[in-house]
Amino acid sequence: MARSRMPKFDASEVITFELIRIIERGVLPWRKPWTAGGSSRPLRVSGEPYQGVNNILLTMRTVMAGHSSPFWMTLPQANALEAKVRKGEKSSVVVYYGQSRKDADSEDNRSEDNRSEDDDRSEEARMFRFQKSYRVFNACQIEGLPDSFFPDPEPAPEHPPAEPIPHMQAFFDAIDITTVFTGDQAYYMPPVDKVYMPSITRFEDPRRFYGVWAHELAHNAEVWIMPRRSAQPVTLRSDRRGVSA
Repeated sequence: MARSRMPKFDASEVITFELIRIIERGVLPWRKPWTAGGSSRPLRVSGEPYQGVNNILLTMRTVMAGHSSPFWMTLPQANALEAKVRKGEKSSVVVYYGQSRKDADSEDNRSEDNRSEDDDRSEEARMFRFQKSYRVFNACQIEGLPDSFFPDPEPAPEHPPAEPIPHMQAFFDAIDITTVFTGDQAYYMPPVDKVYMPSITRFEDPRRFYGVWAHELAHNAEVWIMPRRSAQPVTLRSDRRGVSA
């Protein structure tokens, strides 16, 4: 009887599908045109910034989950700090790309002809690249960490105050949907049929303010036009159930 084999974990496939799911929600979470303070650059436990695709992935996960700490670490790293991951928390996959030299000692049994051909190969041909993946948790998912892993939010950068654009403001004011301007999140909440938006003063460009507002209003239209599709609202925070960018 043949043994059933577990499918091999493919980090690239997991990351690709995660990116697709986020984009299908109708937003690019790394494009957040308002300021909310806090560090959005994900950091290793040592304080070193993540690079490449890991920077993008962990930035998106920080925004989507509402984490306030920029620090990420593995389970062994948390344990080494005498801290523990809270029960039920889910890890995030990150990847490491590197290169290594082929071990010539493992090729002692080659024939003389093959050995001669291999000796003619370039140094680059003896190198190979590899990808490894591992899982990390945000400091907000871990109990018992020192306060240094929860730095105070950086002050929002100052910029000239954004003023309403009269003809655009008149257009949105005429839409019969209640919009509440508060906080630093933009979302539509179906149970109360309201849109929640950061104030226009948080936006460097008022045109982006109206673009985000229009996006959230579109969620209201989706609920009425395609109710089945909106049956599963997106959760930005554990205590906030709403459809959001």
